[in-house]
Amino acid sequence: MTTSTIRLAREQDFEGFLDLAAQVEHWFGPMVEEPGFHEAVRKNIRRSTALVAASPGSDRLRGALLFGAKPPVYHVHWLVVAEGERGSGTGRALVEEAVRRFVDAPGTLEVVTFGADHPGAVTSGARVFYERLGFTPAEAAAPGPEGGSRQVYRRSVDRRECPIAD
Repeated sequence: MTTSTIRLAREQDFEGFLDLAAQVEHWFGPMVEEPGFHEAVRKNIRRSTALVAASPGSDRLRGALLFGAKPPVYHVHWLVVAEGERGSGTGRALVEEAVRRFVDAPGTLEVVTFGADHPGAVTSGARVFYERLGFTPAEAAAPGPEGGSRQVYRRSVDRRECPIAD
């Protein structure tokens, strides 16, 4: 289980977001050098809709999440867990904290992840991860910037303190 501290992101976390992005560019396409990604991170930090999983006593980020908090449909816009932290509960903790902080039920939580035929679908574990959190596959989404298929995953949120099923 994770020993990370989940907190709102701060401007000084920006470089940590870029470090995490560099670890997944091979699946998602360019981010580290992309001004649009930089602006999205900074905008979410300013809006207080960016969360980080920080190592106790360190500036190193174990994971990060950008969230769209506009009811009744909420969006996990970007979620990355550091390579050495995957499977530790960090991703689950980030999603649970986002739901706790930002979601007013009833509502729907959505994320766009890899399509079933995308090479990263199995390697990243993203689809299985979201299914374990109670999301179900929905309609296809527009291809990613690298040209790979994408799919919407969705779950209902019935109450404010909604625990995520194991």
